[in-house]
Amino acid sequence: MLEIQNLSKVFNPGTINEKTALNNLNLSVKEGDFITILGSNGAGKSTLFNAIAGVFLADSGKILLDGENITFQPDYKRSKYIGRLFQDPLKGTAPHMTIEENLALAYLRAGKSFDSFSRISKKDHEFFREQLRMLEMGLEDRMNTQVGTLSGGQRQALTLLMATVVPPRLLLLDEHTAALDPGAAEKITALTKEIVSRNNTTCLMITHNIHQALSTGNRTLMMADGRIILDLNEQERADTTIDELLRRFKEGAKEELDDDRILLSD
Repeated sequence: MLEIQNLSKVFNPGTINEKTALNNLNLSVKEGDFITILGSNGAGKSTLFNAIAGVFLADSGKILLDGENITFQPDYKRSKYIGRLFQDPLKGTAPHMTIEENLALAYLRAGKSFDSFSRISKKDHEFFREQLRMLEMGLEDRMNTQVGTLSGGQRQALTLLMATVVPPRLLLLDEHTAALDPGAAEKITALTKEIVSRNNTTCLMITHNIHQALSTGNRTLMMADGRIILDLNEQERADTTIDELLRRFKEGAKEELDDDRILLSD
């Protein structure tokens, strides 16, 4: 479904700040895969997402989605079929617009159309209400509320819904629960699993929580120095202890994992 071939990206080449962010990276993703990605800061995780989403063009390599070469496609075209959530709940929404208007924006991004926000059909209005009701946060009764007044958890739940209200071909989750309090993070994690499962969405999720990485989805990748150094399927994950995982990471990366956020995660 997603095929990444020999993808490389170097920032600030030829300077003292030169950084190889992606190093000849290869990845094959099957339809319906839910893959968690683990790695220290600077491993290349978010850079990989930026390359897939079209934030920048890679220096070399190819990105294929459903057999289509999207390597040089601009980000606004990719956004029609690639959904993305960020760590910051403030990203991905328009704070001075209402909940309903934000959902309408998500429709527009996915290729749906309205004559104007004031002419959202009754059918679409009821569809938005039904989708919001599934969040179990009471937002279906606050559709005229400005998004900027919502809590971080409510806003991230809305952002998740906006990214999936028209199911994307690929969903990228960039530590989307990291900035939330534990209760909200647990709620958003459960919602994520439910929505991804219901739509059979192909999903990549970055996390710094080693336990979450090994228990969510069906496959776990570990990255270091712009490379994938470990790729575990569901059965391999079940048979691998955390100590064994860290040992295999050291073998692949030629160094120990040194990230307290990962090592101390609950």
